[in-house]
Amino acid sequence: MLIAAERRSEWLPGCCRQPKAVGTLYIKIMAKDDERRDQLPADRKSSAVEAFLREVRAMPAVRPASGRGRLIFALDATASREATWDRACRLQGEMFETAAGLGGLDVQLVFYRGFDECKASRWLDTAAALHRAMRGVSCVGGETQIGRVLAHALKEARGEKVNALVFVGDAMEEKVDALSRLAGELGLLGVPVFIFHEGGDQTAGLAFRQIAKLSGGAYCPFDAASADQLRQLLGAVAAYAAGGRGALALYGRRVGGAALLLAGAVDGAKT
Repeated sequence: MLIAAERRSEWLPGCCRQPKAVGTLYIKIMAKDDERRDQLPADRKSSAVEAFLREVRAMPAVRPASGRGRLIFALDATASREATWDRACRLQGEMFETAAGLGGLDVQLVFYRGFDECKASRWLDTAAALHRAMRGVSCVGGETQIGRVLAHALKEARGEKVNALVFVGDAMEEKVDALSRLAGELGLLGVPVFIFHEGGDQTAGLAFRQIAKLSGGAYCPFDAASADQLRQLLGAVAAYAAGGRGALALYGRRVGGAALLLAGAVDGAKT
Protein backbone atom coordinates (compact mmCIF):
# COMPACT_ATOMS: atom_id res chain seq x y z
CA MET A 1 0.00 0.00 0.00
CA LEU A 2 1.48 3.36 -1.02
CA ILE A 3 1.68 6.06 1.62
CA ALA A 4 0.13 9.43 0.87
CA ALA A 5 3.46 11.15 0.27
CA GLU A 6 4.41 8.55 -2.32
CA ARG A 7 1.20 9.12 -4.28
CA ARG A 8 2.20 12.76 -4.61
CA SER A 9 5.58 11.69 -6.06
CA GLU A 10 7.57 13.26 -3.24
CA TRP A 11 9.75 10.18 -2.77
CA LEU A 12 12.72 9.30 -4.92
CA PRO A 13 12.63 5.88 -6.63
CA GLY A 14 15.42 3.39 -6.04
CA CYS A 15 17.41 5.41 -3.48
CA CYS A 16 18.99 4.43 -0.16
CA ARG A 17 20.36 1.15 -1.44
CA GLN A 18 22.42 -1.09 0.78
CA PRO A 19 26.02 0.25 0.96
CA LYS A 20 28.83 -1.90 -0.36
CA ALA A 21 31.06 -3.74 2.06
CA VAL A 22 33.83 -1.58 3.45
CA GLY A 23 37.33 -2.30 4.62
CA THR A 24 38.11 -3.51 8.09
CA LEU A 25 38.16 -0.76 10.66
CA TYR A 26 37.32 -2.41 13.93
CA ILE A 27 36.06 -0.17 16.69
CA LYS A 28 35.06 -2.20 19.69
CA ILE A 29 32.18 -0.95 21.77
CA MET A 30 31.88 -2.36 25.25
CA ALA A 31 28.45 -1.83 26.78
CA LYS A 32 26.99 -3.03 30.04
CA ASP A 33 24.52 -5.89 29.96
CA ASP A 34 21.82 -3.54 31.13
CA GLU A 35 20.77 -1.57 28.05
CA ARG A 36 17.70 0.08 29.52
CA ARG A 37 16.56 3.24 27.79
CA ASP A 38 16.07 5.27 30.91
CA GLN A 39 15.73 9.04 30.70
CA LEU A 40 18.77 11.11 31.45
CA PRO A 41 19.00 12.63 34.94
CA ALA A 42 18.33 16.38 35.06
CA ASP A 43 21.97 17.32 35.66
CA ARG A 44 23.12 15.24 32.69
CA LYS A 45 20.60 16.92 30.36
CA SER A 46 22.20 20.28 30.97
CA SER A 47 25.75 19.00 30.67
CA ALA A 48 24.91 17.14 27.44
CA VAL A 49 23.61 20.32 25.83
CA GLU A 50 26.70 22.23 26.97
CA ALA A 51 28.94 19.52 25.50
CA PHE A 52 27.06 19.73 22.20
CA LEU A 53 27.51 23.49 22.10
CA ARG A 54 31.26 23.15 22.69
CA GLU A 55 31.52 20.74 19.75
CA VAL A 56 29.63 23.04 17.39
CA ARG A 57 31.66 26.05 18.57
CA ALA A 58 34.81 24.38 17.26
CA MET A 59 33.33 23.82 13.79
CA PRO A 60 34.30 26.11 10.89
CA ALA A 61 31.81 28.65 9.59
CA VAL A 62 29.43 27.47 6.89
CA ARG A 63 28.06 29.70 4.18
CA PRO A 64 26.35 28.07 1.20
CA ALA A 65 27.77 29.43 -2.04
CA SER A 66 24.33 29.28 -3.68
CA GLY A 67 22.63 31.23 -0.90
CA ARG A 68 20.49 28.24 0.11
CA GLY A 69 21.56 25.46 2.40
CA ARG A 70 20.92 21.78 1.75
CA LEU A 71 20.18 19.65 4.78
CA ILE A 72 19.36 15.94 4.93
CA PHE A 73 17.02 15.16 7.81
CA ALA A 74 17.03 11.46 8.67
CA LEU A 75 14.83 9.65 11.14
CA ASP A 76 14.54 6.21 12.64
CA ALA A 77 10.94 5.13 11.92
CA THR A 78 11.08 1.68 13.49
CA ALA A 79 8.50 0.60 16.07
CA SER A 80 10.54 1.89 19.01
CA ARG A 81 9.90 5.44 17.77
CA GLU A 82 6.10 5.15 17.57
CA ALA A 83 5.37 6.59 21.01
CA THR A 84 7.21 9.84 20.25
CA TRP A 85 6.60 10.11 16.49
CA ASP A 86 3.75 12.63 16.71
CA ARG A 87 5.73 14.89 19.03
CA ALA A 88 8.81 14.60 16.84
CA CYS A 89 6.86 15.55 13.72
CA ARG A 90 5.53 18.70 15.37
CA LEU A 91 8.97 19.64 16.70
CA GLN A 92 10.77 19.09 13.42
CA GLY A 93 8.16 20.91 11.41
CA GLU A 94 8.41 24.00 13.58
CA MET A 95 12.20 23.91 13.25
CA PHE A 96 12.22 23.88 9.48
CA GLU A 97 9.57 26.57 9.18
CA THR A 98 11.80 28.86 11.22
CA ALA A 99 15.06 27.89 9.49
CA ALA A 100 13.57 28.32 6.03
CA GLY A 101 12.68 31.91 6.88
CA LEU A 102 16.18 32.74 8.10
CA GLY A 103 18.64 31.81 5.40
CA GLY A 104 16.79 29.63 2.94
CA LEU A 105 16.93 25.86 3.22
CA ASP A 106 16.20 22.86 1.04
CA VAL A 107 15.45 19.72 3.04
CA GLN A 108 15.51 16.07 2.08
CA LEU A 109 13.65 13.77 4.43
CA VAL A 110 15.10 10.27 4.84
CA PHE A 111 13.66 7.48 6.98
CA TYR A 112 14.00 3.75 7.47
CA ARG A 113 11.58 1.22 8.90
CA GLY A 114 10.70 -2.45 8.62
CA PHE A 115 13.44 -4.85 7.54
CA ASP A 116 14.43 -3.49 4.14
CA GLU A 117 12.77 -0.11 3.67
CA CYS A 118 14.80 3.09 3.51
CA LYS A 119 13.42 6.00 1.50
CA ALA A 120 14.41 9.56 0.69
CA SER A 121 12.11 12.35 -0.40
CA ARG A 122 12.90 14.76 -3.18
CA TRP A 123 14.52 18.00 -2.07
CA LEU A 124 11.74 20.05 -0.46
CA ASP A 125 11.80 23.84 -0.37
CA THR A 126 8.68 24.56 1.69
CA ALA A 127 7.53 23.62 5.17
CA ALA A 128 4.19 22.47 3.75
CA ALA A 129 5.88 19.91 1.50
CA LEU A 130 7.99 18.65 4.39
CA HIS A 131 4.96 18.32 6.66
CA ARG A 132 3.06 16.45 3.98
CA ALA A 133 5.90 13.98 3.53
CA MET A 134 6.27 13.46 7.28
CA ARG A 135 2.56 12.90 7.83
CA GLY A 136 2.68 10.05 5.33
CA VAL A 137 5.18 8.06 7.38
CA SER A 138 4.19 5.62 10.13
CA CYS A 139 6.50 3.53 12.28
CA VAL A 140 7.02 -0.17 11.49
CA GLY A 141 9.04 -2.67 13.48
CA GLY A 142 12.46 -3.66 12.18
CA GLU A 143 16.20 -3.19 12.50
CA THR A 144 18.17 0.02 12.16
CA GLN A 145 19.55 0.94 8.74
CA ILE A 146 21.85 3.82 9.58
CA GLY A 147 24.46 2.63 7.09
CA ARG A 148 22.02 3.13 4.25
CA VAL A 149 21.29 6.66 5.47
CA LEU A 150 24.99 7.56 5.55
CA ALA A 151 25.64 5.96 2.15
CA HIS A 152 22.75 7.92 0.66
CA ALA A 153 24.12 11.15 2.13
CA LEU A 154 27.48 10.40 0.50
CA LYS A 155 25.82 9.90 -2.88
CA GLU A 156 23.94 13.19 -2.57
CA ALA A 157 27.03 15.11 -1.43
CA ARG A 158 29.11 13.83 -4.34
CA GLY A 159 26.52 15.20 -6.74
CA GLU A 160 25.96 18.58 -5.07
CA LYS A 161 27.05 20.18 -1.81
CA VAL A 162 25.21 19.04 1.31
CA ASN A 163 25.73 21.35 4.28
CA ALA A 164 24.71 18.97 7.05
CA LEU A 165 23.03 15.69 7.94
CA VAL A 166 20.79 15.54 11.00
CA PHE A 167 19.82 12.13 12.38
CA VAL A 168 17.30 11.45 15.15
CA GLY A 169 17.14 7.94 16.56
CA ASP A 170 17.29 5.78 19.66
CA ALA A 171 19.09 2.57 18.66
CA MET A 172 21.97 1.11 16.63
CA GLU A 173 22.04 -2.54 15.55
CA GLU A 174 24.76 -2.49 12.89
CA LYS A 175 28.51 -2.96 12.55
CA VAL A 176 30.21 0.10 13.94
CA ASP A 177 33.28 -0.27 11.74
CA ALA A 178 31.15 0.11 8.61
CA LEU A 179 29.30 3.12 10.00
CA SER A 180 32.58 4.71 11.06
CA ARG A 181 34.03 4.33 7.56
CA LEU A 182 30.99 6.04 6.02
CA ALA A 183 31.09 8.81 8.63
CA GLY A 184 34.74 9.45 7.88
CA GLU A 185 33.98 9.75 4.16
CA LEU A 186 31.25 12.28 4.93
CA GLY A 187 33.76 14.24 6.98
CA LEU A 188 36.14 14.35 4.02
CA LEU A 189 33.34 15.81 1.90
CA GLY A 190 32.55 18.43 4.53
CA VAL A 191 29.21 16.97 5.60
CA PRO A 192 28.97 17.05 9.41
CA VAL A 193 26.53 14.62 11.01
CA PHE A 194 24.51 16.03 13.91
CA ILE A 195 23.07 13.18 15.94
CA PHE A 196 20.25 13.64 18.43
CA HIS A 197 19.91 10.52 20.53
CA GLU A 198 16.61 9.75 22.22
CA GLY A 199 16.75 7.42 25.22
CA GLY A 200 19.69 5.97 27.10
CA ASP A 201 20.87 3.00 25.05
CA GLN A 202 24.59 2.89 25.78
CA THR A 203 25.64 0.92 22.69
CA ALA A 204 23.82 3.37 20.44
CA GLY A 205 25.27 6.33 22.31
CA LEU A 206 28.86 5.18 21.86
CA ALA A 207 28.32 4.49 18.15
CA PHE A 208 26.55 7.82 17.60
CA ARG A 209 29.41 9.72 19.26
CA GLN A 210 31.87 7.98 16.94
CA ILE A 211 29.84 8.88 13.84
CA ALA A 212 29.57 12.50 14.90
CA LYS A 213 33.29 12.74 15.67
CA LEU A 214 34.50 11.17 12.43
CA SER A 215 32.20 13.32 10.29
CA GLY A 216 33.11 16.54 12.06
CA GLY A 217 29.62 16.91 13.51
CA ALA A 218 28.21 16.77 17.03
CA TYR A 219 26.22 14.44 19.30
CA CYS A 220 23.55 15.35 21.83
CA PRO A 221 21.22 13.04 23.81
CA PHE A 222 17.69 14.14 24.62
CA ASP A 223 14.45 12.87 26.07
CA ALA A 224 10.87 14.06 26.50
CA ALA A 225 11.85 16.50 29.24
CA SER A 226 14.32 18.31 26.96
CA ALA A 227 12.03 18.74 23.93
CA ASP A 228 12.29 22.54 24.04
CA GLN A 229 16.07 22.41 24.07
CA LEU A 230 16.06 19.94 21.19
CA ARG A 231 13.77 22.20 19.16
CA GLN A 232 16.15 25.12 19.69
CA LEU A 233 19.25 23.10 18.87
CA LEU A 234 17.76 21.62 15.71
CA GLY A 235 16.65 25.06 14.60
CA ALA A 236 20.10 26.47 15.28
CA VAL A 237 21.82 23.74 13.23
CA ALA A 238 19.37 24.26 10.37
CA ALA A 239 19.97 28.01 10.45
CA TYR A 240 23.73 27.40 10.51
CA ALA A 241 23.46 25.17 7.43
CA ALA A 242 21.15 27.63 5.68
CA GLY A 243 23.00 30.90 6.14
CA GLY A 244 26.12 30.59 8.25
CA ARG A 245 26.85 32.66 11.36
CA GLY A 246 24.56 35.55 10.37
CA ALA A 247 21.45 33.39 10.13
CA LEU A 248 22.41 31.55 13.31
CA ALA A 249 22.81 34.82 15.23
CA LEU A 250 19.40 36.02 14.01
CA TYR A 251 17.77 32.77 15.01
CA GLY A 252 19.44 32.89 18.43
CA ARG A 253 18.18 36.41 19.14
CA ARG A 254 14.67 35.47 18.09
CA VAL A 255 14.37 32.17 19.95
CA GLY A 256 16.74 32.63 22.90
CA GLY A 257 17.62 29.75 25.22
CA ALA A 258 19.97 27.10 23.91
CA ALA A 259 19.85 28.62 20.41
CA LEU A 260 21.09 31.98 21.70
CA LEU A 261 23.86 30.24 23.64
CA LEU A 262 24.86 28.31 20.54
CA ALA A 263 24.90 31.50 18.44
CA GLY A 264 27.17 33.19 21.00
CA ALA A 265 29.51 30.21 21.10
CA VAL A 266 29.89 30.06 17.30
CA ASP A 267 30.29 33.86 17.06
CA GLY A 268 32.94 33.74 19.76
CA ALA A 269 34.97 31.28 17.71
CA LYS A 270 35.06 33.63 14.70
CA THR A 271 38.56 34.73 13.79
